[in-house]
Amino acid sequence: MILIVDFGSQTAHLIGRRVRDLGVETKIVLPNDAVSAANQFKPKGVILSGGPSSVYAQQALLIDRQIFNFQIPFLGICYGLQLMAHQLGGRVTPGKKKEYGPTVFRIAAQNKLLKGLNREMRVWMSHFDQAVKVPPGATISGSTPSVEIAAFADESKKQYAIQFHPEVHHTEDGGRILSNFIFDICREKADIKTADIIQMTEEIRKKIGKNKAVCALSGGIDSTVAAYLTYQAIGSNLVCFYVDTGLMRENETNQVIDSFKKHFPFRLKVIRAEEIFLKKLEGIIDPEEKRMIIGETFIRVFEENAKKSGAGFLVQGTIYPDVIESKGTEHAEKIKTHHNVGGLPEKHGFKIIEPLRMLYKDEVRLLAKKMKIPNEFIFRHVFPGPGLAVRIIGEVTRDKLDILRKADAIVVEEIKKAGLYEQIWMAFAVFTGVKSTGVTGDERKYGETIAVRVIESKDTMTADWVKLPYRVLERISERIVAEVFEVVRVVYDITTKPPATMEWE
Repeated sequence: MILIVDFGSQTAHLIGRRVRDLGVETKIVLPNDAVSAANQFKPKGVILSGGPSSVYAQQALLIDRQIFNFQIPFLGICYGLQLMAHQLGGRVTPGKKKEYGPTVFRIAAQNKLLKGLNREMRVWMSHFDQAVKVPPGATISGSTPSVEIAAFADESKKQYAIQFHPEVHHTEDGGRILSNFIFDICREKADIKTADIIQMTEEIRKKIGKNKAVCALSGGIDSTVAAYLTYQAIGSNLVCFYVDTGLMRENETNQVIDSFKKHFPFRLKVIRAEEIFLKKLEGIIDPEEKRMIIGETFIRVFEENAKKSGAGFLVQGTIYPDVIESKGTEHAEKIKTHHNVGGLPEKHGFKIIEPLRMLYKDEVRLLAKKMKIPNEFIFRHVFPGPGLAVRIIGEVTRDKLDILRKADAIVVEEIKKAGLYEQIWMAFAVFTGVKSTGVTGDERKYGETIAVRVIESKDTMTADWVKLPYRVLERISERIVAEVFEVVRVVYDITTKPPATMEWE
């Protein structure tokens, strides 16, 4: 097995997932537990993850240097590179230029880790500090336009370090790098398989037994798969609730109801709660406060309706990116609170069942295909739990929601007309709250600015903006300013993740 030391990276769990995809078992531990875990599990190799800390910070996350005395290979990723440089005799300093998102990595010296790669490759970065001196015995093996030491290696000690993230799918040949480390350097063998549907269903059945459960159904693929797995486990003891928060997309509630009645056998009850949610959100501007209020209100609405069914279990379609962005591990930074994780109040009347909690979106979609769930659910664009509330900058009002719904519907319609919908992760409009001067009918008009965001991703941990054909962008802009009276300007968001998140709030 491979030991992964988690320094609080948003992608530490993703490293483990990529290693398991290669058929090799992993164990993720915190830095303080690394030496004891190495003694206990006798791993074939150790991967040091990235993280938000600095090796020179007052509360810097370091590791017992004794770990490097184990005669096994090491791979440092991002902060892991800086940690190895710092603790093995090199030097790290604050960078002169931040690197967030894509850059070009150039191989300076070949080694076993970089075997079979192109001399230049597009990689994904997320760092500020940088190594300026490698440890004794190590050599520089790669650089980027901003960082001379973007990779180093000491092959005699089987110690390798890279500043970029091979675990994210936007890094070219990232899987090849991990494969080189695991099989060629660590000499591991592939011998595990991913969990199957029968096993997951049986685990749900054991947890719930003959009790009743309710499921928070949104219409998205995550909650749909969670609900269908649970239905296969407990049958009619499951009741699904769809909460219309008033923060949904154009005509979304009716579409969801029709689709589920057509394709699924479980009971579906619709809760109309628009008035409750909008009242709670009055005057609220801070994004985190919005999310917390929506999470609190969501669970209270659920409690009130679930009591009538006698259910003691709440099934949610929580996936791992929801967990990690909500500060799901000890040393991770909180990026934003997902309403189904950190947004839930501490006291509620349910035992939570989250069958997909350790999976990524692409894994959930593969599971859905195995379960023969229709494509309209599998390829439905990702929609945030708090709905349009986090696509409106500032206070949420009915007027803003109406404007945003119209603009958002146009974006999706044009993407579908262009035949691009199933190739894209998310395409949506954002109500920016920025007023802008326009001219309509030879008169000055001071109106709203709508931002359009269209991105591609695989597992939500990284994302790139889609280079839409100009004609599609043109049609989206023309229609929004023509059909949504309040809007005078349309802009296109071309920011990657990182440094941005997918949603604006």
